[in-house]
Amino acid sequence: MGNFLLEIGTEELPADFVESAIDQWQQKVKQDLEAECLHPSEVKVYGTPRRLAVLVKGLPEKQEDREEEIKGPPVAVSYKEGKPTPAAEGFARRQGVKVEDLVVKKTEKGEFIFAVKKVIGEATTHILQRLIPRWITGLEAKRYMRWGDGDLRFPRPIRHLVALWDDQILPCSLTNGSTILQADRITTGHRVLHPQPVVIPTAVDYLATLEKAFVLADATTRRQKIQQEVTRLAETVGGEAEIPPDLLTEVTHLVEYPTAILGQFESEFLQLPPEVIITVMVKHQRYFPVKSKDGKLLPYFITISNGDPTKAELIAAGNTKVIRARLADAKFFYQADCDEPLATYLPALENVTFQEELGSMRDKVNRIIAISQQIADQLGLDDSQKAEVETTASLCKADLVTQMVYEFPELQGVMGEKYALASGESPTVARGIFEHYLPRHAGDIMPETLNGQIVGIADRLDTIVGIIGLGMLPSGSSDPFALRRAANGIITVTWHASLKINLLELIQQACNDFVVAHPKYDNPLPLIQDFFSQRIATLLQDDFNIDYDLVNAVLGNHEPEFTERALTDLLDVKNRALFLQKIRDNGLLSQIYETVNRATRLAVKGRLSPEEFSVDKVVNPQLFESISEHQLFEGLKKLETISLQARAESDYQLLVEGLKEINPLLEEFFDGKTSVLVMAEDEKIRENRLNMLGLIRNYSRVLADFSAIVKS
Repeated sequence: MGNFLLEIGTEELPADFVESAIDQWQQKVKQDLEAECLHPSEVKVYGTPRRLAVLVKGLPEKQEDREEEIKGPPVAVSYKEGKPTPAAEGFARRQGVKVEDLVVKKTEKGEFIFAVKKVIGEATTHILQRLIPRWITGLEAKRYMRWGDGDLRFPRPIRHLVALWDDQILPCSLTNGSTILQADRITTGHRVLHPQPVVIPTAVDYLATLEKAFVLADATTRRQKIQQEVTRLAETVGGEAEIPPDLLTEVTHLVEYPTAILGQFESEFLQLPPEVIITVMVKHQRYFPVKSKDGKLLPYFITISNGDPTKAELIAAGNTKVIRARLADAKFFYQADCDEPLATYLPALENVTFQEELGSMRDKVNRIIAISQQIADQLGLDDSQKAEVETTASLCKADLVTQMVYEFPELQGVMGEKYALASGESPTVARGIFEHYLPRHAGDIMPETLNGQIVGIADRLDTIVGIIGLGMLPSGSSDPFALRRAANGIITVTWHASLKINLLELIQQACNDFVVAHPKYDNPLPLIQDFFSQRIATLLQDDFNIDYDLVNAVLGNHEPEFTERALTDLLDVKNRALFLQKIRDNGLLSQIYETVNRATRLAVKGRLSPEEFSVDKVVNPQLFESISEHQLFEGLKKLETISLQARAESDYQLLVEGLKEINPLLEEFFDGKTSVLVMAEDEKIRENRLNMLGLIRNYSRVLADFSAIVKS
């Protein structure tokens, strides 16, 4: 068994690419080797800002010899009267085998001839030489660059190549115009702490050799070292470090030999809102904040240096100067912004474009106010509550034109809350301004104030209607206006807060308003209804683990009737999906599925409207020819009452019990001693029987479209 090392030496790579490249190679290298019938004992990928490497252990010297079967033409055209035809002879010739060595095998599509060839295993080093260029050029990235006079594309210039098979250099190269990078065993150490070239003796010596040159190539090792040192330094000043996972990941991929350094700033800056200080530290300087045991910010920060640890004091002093300047700017912005009430910033929103055809942010605010008022009416809020919602809606975007948010866009909403309180607005209005942005991403906190929930829904709905109305519906992975996230936000906020809103009515009104303002565009209502239906389906599957067919059932395979029902009552569609999953899991669904679904399948051959519920209107007992028809008729009259009550009260357990009760009557109707032929020759009798089955379908549709359910 042999061990293989590949390293690409580069200029400083973006941190997000290092993380992505490690993941890509971890999957790709193993897959490609397995595809070549090579099964390594271990594949480890390493990455720093200046290198990407993969170490593969336990590779055989060569592939095992093996047999391959190549499928040829069908036996029917390969042999005639027991003798090979030109088709068989030609196939044998092309595969380099004798025609008498061809074998016949059965497949799903019949009998075919096969050529069985013995393949001599290829040397592993030859396979690696073939795969190396593919692994390097196959890495995906957000941005590439070209350098020199060649066409080779990579996120940063590639400066050297290391390829070792145990202790031997594996000959391979990369060509970039006139530059040819030949593989060697020489790499680079730490840029500051070990600028001399580093020689890798053998593949398995890679990590240890680089560590002597002050490079921790293993990202997991660097991450652990950073976390431990940051935690330890915070404890030296009686605090606890705040270690955001995203920041920890980023700094891990920004350094090769991390050193945690403690810095301090003036306590007077703690008068700033803590969100401002943390944003400056984390988002702009990549520092770790330090908090007291009770969660208050302390005037300290921890930075991760990639420099000389002996220069820690000098590095700390330099970083202190930087953060002091940033916090001084933030203090000036905060004080200047607080000098004016938040409402005075509203006129400036007219100069901020939301979208060219949809107008300014002030225009958007006016639309948010209108939709918010409609939601407030649906929820039956009193005049005082409506006034607070309107104030929240009118001020929700005002902080966008403050100096602080202009400098630190991440603080939108956060500063809106601070400035609203400073302006004398009520705490619920102020909190609503912040919360209308929630949730900002998957797993984020949810809005808890009614103001924040209502205004957030209005804001997102305005964006969705406007952007889709202009014809910019998301496609594939392209969603520049984050419309999917906006729709998810509307649905999840409604579910989280149990808001009894009629989203369909809100969408219809918003679409009508859009068409009035933009008469050259078609009404986007059908597109938006379907868009929301798809989002509901995705959330039910992803967030609640509802089986896909049950989701299709509650949404009626996205039929307009079911889509409109779902949008009219988002709480109901979630509850129906959860209930269906529950009765599948406890076995109750299987007790009613077969006969209800059989009735549903036959009902489509009739003409009964899905909206019809009255037994007496559509079934004529005088046309009955069997006792099973009379029994089913009586059962249907009882089920009619149950289904109407279940629909009015959303009591689906009651409906299922009713369907369970009529189940034996249906079985007798279909297959019992007094069963009938549903598709009778007499048209009136046939229609009468189909109507009874149609009523079963209609009653079951109170819960879901049973035809969409797959038998368990």
